[in-house]
Amino acid sequence: MILKGFKEKSNKKYLNKMLSKREVNVDNRKVESLGVIVNVDEFDNFEVFLNLANRLNLRSNGLKIIAFSNNEKEDFKAWETCFTPKDFGWKGNIKHVELQSFLNKKFDALISFYTEEKVELKMMTVLSHAQFKIGILQTDARLNDLIIKTGINEFDVFENEVFKYLTILNKIKNEQ
Repeated sequence: MILKGFKEKSNKKYLNKMLSKREVNVDNRKVESLGVIVNVDEFDNFEVFLNLANRLNLRSNGLKIIAFSNNEKEDFKAWETCFTPKDFGWKGNIKHVELQSFLNKKFDALISFYTEEKVELKMMTVLSHAQFKIGILQTDARLNDLIIKTGINEFDVFENEVFKYLTILNKIKNEQ
């Protein structure tokens, strides 16, 4: 139990270090790939992200969703990939190869769909190489480039706001 506390403190220190180095680099690139990080302990509707991807005119291979859960005994077969705190080591070390490949992929946009204050979720967001990061209002505003203030169960409002702001920022490609 003591080691768990030290590990979390180590990861928080690493997270703050990475957030202090983070540079916002927003360009005019259209969104063609979208990564989604979701906490299944808070929200477990997978289909809404597929609908959002369709609305943003993304190809079927342009969407990748990963899930996180504190509960290791749950059955998450509906999700492509689900991670737990055991997939994270000391000082921001990622133990799972598939999670590391998700974080290394240069998505045009990343949606961090969680409100719970979990170090692992924040680390997934900050370690992602996505160009443009979108999230729900959290205590640390340094995590995302675009913050939408909605509740976790108000996905329709969230989807409309994401579409609106990506249209304003000229990041949605037009259908031909």
